[in-house]
Amino acid sequence: MDRTTLDLWVGIFVAAGVAAMIGLAMKVGNLTSSNLGVTYTLHAEYENIGGLKVRAPVKSAGVVVGRVADIHFNDQTKEAEVTLNIDTRYHFDRDTIAPIYTSGLLGEQFISLQPGGGEDNLKNGDKIGKVQNALVLEDLIGKFLTNKASESNDKDKKAE
Repeated sequence: MDRTTLDLWVGIFVAAGVAAMIGLAMKVGNLTSSNLGVTYTLHAEYENIGGLKVRAPVKSAGVVVGRVADIHFNDQTKEAEVTLNIDTRYHFDRDTIAPIYTSGLLGEQFISLQPGGGEDNLKNGDKIGKVQNALVLEDLIGKFLTNKASESNDKDKKAE
């Protein structure tokens, strides 16, 4: 192989590597185009959304059925208002619960839609009535340490 052919092949492999890295970065950052078709909008209000971000997945039974479209703070209710875009192929009843979960121990947060037993479905623009706030690891650790400290204080008082 002559020098120019070798340089051409090296250039092709480097370009393919850079394209693969960009594709991987977009996939990890949820920046790829979603495969959602036509969507309808649902709203939910949470006291604490933890690290939930726009474009986070909305899942039901582990299947992505939508994406978080918008998050903003409501100054009147002092809660986070989350707007969800749900694919029109999927329908959820009015008793649906929308907890915020974390993928793995330190993974991304997502909203899980857990259907209830009602007959009427949520429609475009409806509000999900039942939500569950995000479980924040720091809050759990703080509560655990506070409980342990109060237990040790109680033991000290009993020993006196």
